[in-house]
Amino acid sequence: MKEVAVGIIFRNGTVLTGQRKPTARYPLKWEFPGGKLEPGETPAAALVRELHEELGIDASPGPELHRQEWDYGDRAWRVYYFTVHAFTGEPENRTFAQIRWVTPQDLLAMDILDGNREVVELLCRDGIGQQDAGSPAQGKTSRGNAADDENVSGGGDRQ
Repeated sequence: MKEVAVGIIFRNGTVLTGQRKPTARYPLKWEFPGGKLEPGETPAAALVRELHEELGIDASPGPELHRQEWDYGDRAWRVYYFTVHAFTGEPENRTFAQIRWVTPQDLLAMDILDGNREVVELLCRDGIGQQDAGSPAQGKTSRGNAADDENVSGGGDRQ
C-alpha cells in the first residue's frame, strides 16, 4: 500500500484544488495537492516537500484532519489529510492541468477523485475552514493577499 500526504489549503473560505492532466492516471480528476511519502519521511514532512515541489509554497501544515485507506482496484493508498492555513509564497501551478480556489461546497459538483469524496463531505458537513471566510488570506504571499483567487491555471507535469 502506498502512502500519500495531502494538503487542504485554505484561503478566504476557499480551498486549493488541482486537476490532473489528461495523460495522468485518473485523467482530469480534481484532487488536493500532495504526494507520496519517501522512505523514512513523516506524512507532515512529505506534505511540506510536495507542496513546495508542486506549488512553490512553503507550508506549515496544521494537525492531521483525516486518514483513510482507499483502493482504486489497480492501487491501494493510505492517505493522510492535513489542513494548511499558513504558507508563504503564491501558489504557482507546476504539476497540474490547472489549479483553482473553490469553496468546499463547489467540490461536491466537481469530478474529484473518488478517494477524496469522504474528506470533501467532511469539510462540507463540519464547516471546516469556513471560519476563514471574509478574513484576510491565511497564506501570506510575496505580493500580500492575492487579488483574484477564483482561478489560477498553468502547466506542469503531474503524472
